[in-house]
Amino acid sequence: MVLGLAQLARSERGGRVVSLEGIWRVERTGGALPPLVGVEKRIVGDRGETRMGRVPGAAFDVVGLELRYRPPFTGVVDVLEAAGDDVYTGRATVFGREVGRFRMIRERSAVSNVKEQLVKHIDEAYAMEQNVLRMLDGMISTTKDPDIVRELEHHKIQTEGHAERMKARLQSHDATPSMVKEAGGILGALAKMPLDMIRGEKAGRNARDGYATEHMEIASYELLARIAEQAGDAETATAAREIIEEEREMARTIEQNWDKFAQLSLSEAGVQTV
Repeated sequence: MVLGLAQLARSERGGRVVSLEGIWRVERTGGALPPLVGVEKRIVGDRGETRMGRVPGAAFDVVGLELRYRPPFTGVVDVLEAAGDDVYTGRATVFGREVGRFRMIRERSAVSNVKEQLVKHIDEAYAMEQNVLRMLDGMISTTKDPDIVRELEHHKIQTEGHAERMKARLQSHDATPSMVKEAGGILGALAKMPLDMIRGEKAGRNARDGYATEHMEIASYELLARIAEQAGDAETATAAREIIEEEREMARTIEQNWDKFAQLSLSEAGVQTV
């Protein structure tokens, strides 16, 4: 879950606004608290939870430098005090009475988490375009209609441009294409497309597979554009939206030729029509 800057949990430190959003490791420093091994606090927006591993934790609301717990822990409040850029000391209180002390050390900030996800999605978009290029090569080699071949070759040039733009966006984040070793999500779907270069009836199924691919690409870039906006990467968001328009253009081209694809498909199968 990613929230806008206006919703970040914030505190004042030396006249400077500081965000509490992120993942914090918790250490016991005194009092009646248990050792707190493996305990962390996760804060997103003005809410968070104290948890251990994957076990659901105790939820709280962030109010200034206080973490006010929700039922069934009503009355429990962690009172924080800054002890460094990424460190807070805390007093665990129950109905105002101190029961223990702890330290919070930032593990990862919300911003770094968003950027990590952004790089992952850009990387997947780059790998997706490489898959699409291979599919287009296959379609071009098995399509005999010159008008359709011309459209496919035009879209191949566009797709090469899309791949280069995604590669450049990765480089802007000091990352390089990994080609996503484990095919999942949209990449897994593309890998399972029933495109078969030796089948006898190609035109109709090529069009069907291409049409489905265009819409999977559109969906992928719609998501990427929004994640880029959350990460403050306007260039990637703009690139994604411009690519979406070109994918929609190709999808419309296929839509306008369904009658031709159907006729070609039947002809390739040896079916005569009136």
